Amino acid sequence: MTGKLPGPAPDERMRPQGRRNSQGIRIDPEVEATHEPRLAVLSALVKHEPGVLSEVSGLFSRRQFNIESLTVGPSKDEDVARMTIVIEEPEPGVQQAKKQLKKLISVIEVEELEPEAMRRELALLKVAGEKPDDIQSVAEMYGGQAVDASRDAVTVEITGSKQKIDAAVDAFEQFEVLEVVRTGAAALERGSMTMDPSAMESDN
Repeated sequence: MTGKLPGPAPDERMRPQGRRNSQGIRIDPEVEATHEPRLAVLSALVKHEPGVLSEVSGLFSRRQFNIESLTVGPSKDEDVARMTIVIEEPEPGVQQAKKQLKKLISVIEVEELEPEAMRRELALLKVAGEKPDDIQSVAEMYGGQAVDASRDAVTVEITGSKQKIDAAVDAFEQFEVLEVVRTGAAALERGSMTMDPSAMESDN
């Protein structure tokens, strides 16, 4: 018997990495790592019934996810609605948002759309109407049109990507923008790929 314990010497042993929190628990360096926020577009098929929107928005509020926009409307199936949710979160937050959505009973299916997915937004801009001809010319530059006009204001409708809408709002500032209403993004994957509402039958 030498009196020595088996194993490597103290200076040869592996040292755990990371700091400890206030309770003395060691923090995983990977968990603590900084992740840059990114925009993610989530497409969710949900049961078309009362209370679903408040259920989903309540989830995001409790989890403090940063919602850029949320749109909802009927799909080709009258019992199913489609939500398009744009969030800006670090990567762990994006994954957590998808997991939490899938846990809701009213949610049938959730997918994150690819960056090249089709994304469109509609905006109504009410502009001071002293120069209606000039306003119409700018609207046409962005593929829009005047949908209402009075002596003091012109309302213009623009449809397109978020970047296009942002640029149009900036362009109309020369006439004084009185009000802006934006729908938020509606999005679909390109090509023939679809989300299948029939998943509801097998999952519920």
